[in-house]
Amino acid sequence: MRKSNFALRLQPSLLEEARKLAAAEGVALNQLINVAVAEKISALRTEDYIAKRAARANIPKALAILARAGTSSPAGKGDELARKRTSNRN
Repeated sequence: MRKSNFALRLQPSLLEEARKLAAAEGVALNQLINVAVAEKISALRTEDYIAKRAARANIPKALAILARAGTSSPAGKGDELARKRTSNRN
């Protein structure tokens, strides 16, 4: 894997917090920043993927499938809803 250098300018308070967190996690500051960037990229790509999938959705077909849910067979043993506990606390 090819690595490259990049000058990163952080606010002093943010840098100090990142250093503290890296020390607490037992990792190098560089590794902490790499993981943080990777997590952010993953989150943004996932958001984009979900948006693209949603654009292809067939809402009427999905609603028809949901309308059929639970109509083919009765609930089995263990499928009962749990009773809500009532609290005597004030």
